Amino acid sequence: MEINDLARTHHAPATPAVPATPATAVTPAALAELVRQTRGPVLVPGDDGYDTERSGFQLAYRHRPDVIVGAECAGDVVAAVGFARAQGLPVAVQATGHGLSAATDGGLLISTRRMAGVRVDAAARTARVEAGVVWGQVVEAAAPYGLAPLNGSSPGVGVISYTLGGGVGVLARTYGFAADQVRSVDLVTADARQLHVTADSDPELFRALLGGGHGLGVVTAMEFGLVPVARLYGGQLVFGGERIDAALAAYLHWTATVPDELTSSLALIVYPDLPQLPEPLRGRYLAQIRIAYTGSAEEGERLVAPLRAVGPRVSDELREMPYADSHTIHRDPSDPHAYDGDNALLSGLDAAALHRVAALTGPDAPVMCVVQLNHLGGAMAKRGGPDEVAGSVGHRDARFALRLLSPLPGAEAGGGLGAEAGEGLDARMGDGLGARTGGDLGARTGDGLGADVSGADGPGSGDASSEGADAALATVRALHAEALAAVAPWRIGRSVNFLFGSHGERPDAAEVARSVHDADEHRRLAGLKAHHDPENVFRFHPSGAAAADRTPAHGHHCPRPPRPVAVNVPN
Repeated sequence: MEINDLARTHHAPATPAVPATPATAVTPAALAELVRQTRGPVLVPGDDGYDTERSGFQLAYRHRPDVIVGAECAGDVVAAVGFARAQGLPVAVQATGHGLSAATDGGLLISTRRMAGVRVDAAARTARVEAGVVWGQVVEAAAPYGLAPLNGSSPGVGVISYTLGGGVGVLARTYGFAADQVRSVDLVTADARQLHVTADSDPELFRALLGGGHGLGVVTAMEFGLVPVARLYGGQLVFGGERIDAALAAYLHWTATVPDELTSSLALIVYPDLPQLPEPLRGRYLAQIRIAYTGSAEEGERLVAPLRAVGPRVSDELREMPYADSHTIHRDPSDPHAYDGDNALLSGLDAAALHRVAALTGPDAPVMCVVQLNHLGGAMAKRGGPDEVAGSVGHRDARFALRLLSPLPGAEAGGGLGAEAGEGLDARMGDGLGARTGGDLGARTGDGLGADVSGADGPGSGDASSEGADAALATVRALHAEALAAVAPWRIGRSVNFLFGSHGERPDAAEVARSVHDADEHRRLAGLKAHHDPENVFRFHPSGAAAADRTPAHGHHCPRPPRPVAVNVPN
């Protein structure tokens, strides 16, 4: 039974309805008190809306909490964390469910999707967002003022955890990581305190949150700078299989010649031979080069000439566009699906190694694998943003990010791998070159992990646990490991934003977590985790080595949202 009356009113009724008692030691009296303290719904297994609330963009896995709080404000988050501590429950957080780290099996899930307020201060060039906001809302709110956020490629990705992981976006080489623009963070700590964290109020915690914040608390709001970008020259150049080798070599050489104002990536994808796909795509192996250039269209045309010289294209969509259309550069899928992924940050790369990756993941691969190579450097290599506040984004000296992502056909949570093998995903691949996966199934340009400082915006290892699911996942991870081995000479670490799947259950889980930062930064973040969350309440996060070896120990109100400074975009 969902507590709909509480979800719709500011004040609890005299005798609040109480959901059925979960399968833990949580008492009806404790649940009743939680219902009284929260404005949003409180759900337990069996309630109407429970399955919808726990589900996200990732279909392979879902949280299976004992209790869900559908937070409508920071006060609800405080109440939820306080309840969880009192009841000895671990806490996970989810907004959009794009990112995937570790699912809660039991415990408490805070769903932040209702916290969707956006305020733009055009004069100050800042935006303030609540925990459930997605990037499309911010782009839309900022565009009338000729401003843009440092968003990722997909408008449906959550702002908060994307930013906490660093955030490699459409303008990354020009303006750096999204984390570099953050001005303040509103945080609910493991002891249910609300903090307003800035570089002045707590420089150590502020630095940790900007690139290493997962697992330190629950972010309920964030303020960050916007940049003066109203238009772009960009789009895609798409080459067919017969020119892929030439396109790979040309792209690698080209990245050494372009200015910081040009951010790009290359994607390789094998389209299945399915009747629902258009003939130009059906069964083809394609290389897609995605361009975002903040300079003039004329100079953009000159810069991309060496790529066009590779030969005829399947598609050439480069054009001038308003920044509000920047999501069309990648055309990430908007429909949920099941997937797993890994990545490597690289100090360099040569054509032979990239060709080896292509050979392993191309048409002859045992499973479908989308490959994306992001050109890094530029402003990302510089520490700190406009105020020179250094965050904790790892491996800023990386020149490339190699990202591998594979669908898990038929692995939709609750059903296991089976009959739908590939159909559900493939049917979502779009009906034309303008609506394809864009080489980035799952829309994660650092997308993130949604609105979750504990890193669990995205279900983890929950439901897909059958033998078929295990076998499919093993095949995918073996392929990813072999492909990443081809670039081992240049590998310096991983990006937490591009880790998808329950990597905490891998035999090398500790190494995966340590690879996100260098050794000194990892130790510093582990110390902060131990200080701010000594009982490991927020244990469901992708870079969780800081807490991996520890076993956890066994009255507010929601004010009305403030008036928007410039514009308010509801969810």
